[in-house]
Amino acid sequence: MPFNESQFESVCSTARQAAIFQSAADALEWDERTGMPLAAGGYRAQQVSTLRSSAHQLRTDDVYGDALQTLLDQIGDLDPHSDQAATVRGLHRDFVRDKKLPIDLVTRLSVATVRGQQVWDDARKRDSFDAFQPALDEIIRLKRDAGARMAEGTSHSVYEALLDEYEPDAQVDQLNPVFSELKQQLSELIVAVTDSPQQPNITPLQRDFAISSQREFSRNVAGWVGFDFARGRLDETSHPFCTTLGPNDCRILTRYESNWLPSGLFGTLHEAGHGMYEQGLRSDWFGLPPGNFVSLGIHESQSRLWENQVGRSRPFWEWLYPKAVGAFPEQLSSTELDEFYFAINQVRPSLIRVEADEATYNLHILIRFELEQALINDELSTSDLPDAWNRQYKECLGITPPSNADGVLQDVHWSAGLFGYFPTYTLGNLAAAQLFDAASDALGNLDTMLSRGEFAPLLEWLRDNVHRHGRCYSGSELVENATGSPLSSTHLMRYLENKLRPLYGI
Repeated sequence: MPFNESQFESVCSTARQAAIFQSAADALEWDERTGMPLAAGGYRAQQVSTLRSSAHQLRTDDVYGDALQTLLDQIGDLDPHSDQAATVRGLHRDFVRDKKLPIDLVTRLSVATVRGQQVWDDARKRDSFDAFQPALDEIIRLKRDAGARMAEGTSHSVYEALLDEYEPDAQVDQLNPVFSELKQQLSELIVAVTDSPQQPNITPLQRDFAISSQREFSRNVAGWVGFDFARGRLDETSHPFCTTLGPNDCRILTRYESNWLPSGLFGTLHEAGHGMYEQGLRSDWFGLPPGNFVSLGIHESQSRLWENQVGRSRPFWEWLYPKAVGAFPEQLSSTELDEFYFAINQVRPSLIRVEADEATYNLHILIRFELEQALINDELSTSDLPDAWNRQYKECLGITPPSNADGVLQDVHWSAGLFGYFPTYTLGNLAAAQLFDAASDALGNLDTMLSRGEFAPLLEWLRDNVHRHGRCYSGSELVENATGSPLSSTHLMRYLENKLRPLYGI
C-alpha cells in the first residue's frame, strides 16, 4: 500500500496544533515559576488545565487515531528511522497511551499538579511537610490511576507505565542490576575519597559573591559554551529547570547563592546543556517526533555532560579561570587554579541533590527511585515518607536532614506529578560519560580545544550524533550508534576514578 502523503500532512497538522496548546500551557507555567503573583494561583491552574485538556482532546481524537493506524500500516517500505516513519510510529505510540486517559483525569491531574507546585513552594519555605501532604496524597492517587490505565494491555507495572512517559520501554528489573552495581562501585570510591587525608579547601567558593556579578558571569559562560540567546533566555527561580515554548524559544532558569559560587554557575551550565539540546532539535519539525527529544535520560546526558565532563574539567578551567578572576577579583585573585579546581571537585555527602558532587549525586537519585516506587505501589504512606527519607539518607550517605525543607521537600518533582522521572538522571549520567568518551575519540584533541575555549567542535558532534535525530531512534539506539556500544556504567566509573584518585591521592 503506497504511503498517503496527504493523510500524513493531516495528522502532522493536528499534532502541531496540539503542540501549540501544550507550549502555551508551558509558557504559563514558566510565568508561574518566575513572577506570577501568589494570588493568581487558582486561576492559573484553570488556565493550564484548559490548555492541556485541549491538547489531549486533539491527540486522542478517533479520526486522528484511525489515520495514524492507516499510516502505520503503510510505512513498511520506508526506512524505519526516516522522518516520516518515526513521526507515524511516535505519534501512534503517543495516541495509544494518551487514549487510555479520560479527559476528566487529565484535567484533574493538571489542576492538582499546578496547585501542588504552588503548595510545595510555600510548604518548603515554611518547612512544613504537613502543609504539602494533602496535595501530595491527591497527586499520588491520580498518578496511580493514570499509571494503571496506561499499563493496561502491556507488560508494564503501574510504576513502569509512569516511567515509560520519560524513558520509553525502560523496565525496573532491567534498571535495578545496573543501579545496584553502580551503587556498590560509587560507595567504595566515596569511602576511599572521604577517608583520604588529602581534602580540598572550599573556602574560596564560600566568599561573598555578589548576585549581580554572578548573573552576568553565568550568562556569559552559557553563551560562550554555545547557548544561543537569540533563541533563548536565562532567568531565576526556586528550582532550576529548562522549558521550550516554541521552535526558537528556549527558557533556562537557575538560582544563585551569595556565599556559594557553584550553585548558580554549575546550575546555569547544567540548564544550558538542556537548552543546547533543545536548540539543536530541528525547528521545522517542532511538535513532531523528529523535532522532539527522545527521552529524559538522553536530555539529562546533555546537561550533565556540559556541567561535569566539560564544566568541572581541568582544561575548561585553564581557559575560564582567568575570566572568573576578572569577574570576582576580590574573591578569587589569591586562589591558585589548582586549589580552585580541587574545590569544585570536592566529594562530600550532602543534603541537597542539585548541589551534590558527581560521585554522590547518583546515591541521591537511587534513594528517590526506591521511595517513589514504594509510594506508587502503595507500600509507603506519605505520613511515613519524611522518616523513610531520613533513614535512607542516613543509610546511604551517612547524614540526616535537619529539616524537611532540606529533606523530603527539596525537590519539585513529586508536586508536579513527575513520578518515574528521577531514574532518568542516573541514566543521563551514564550516557554523558559514554558520549563524552566517544566525542573525545572522534575529535582527537578535545582537552586542547576546551583549554582554548573552543566548544563548537564538541557541540557540533553532539548536534550530529544526538540532537538532530530527535525521536527517529530510541535512546538506547542513539547511544549505541554514537558510541559503538550499549549503555553501561564503565565510562562513568572510569571518568570518576581517573579524576578523583589523583586529586585525593588514593
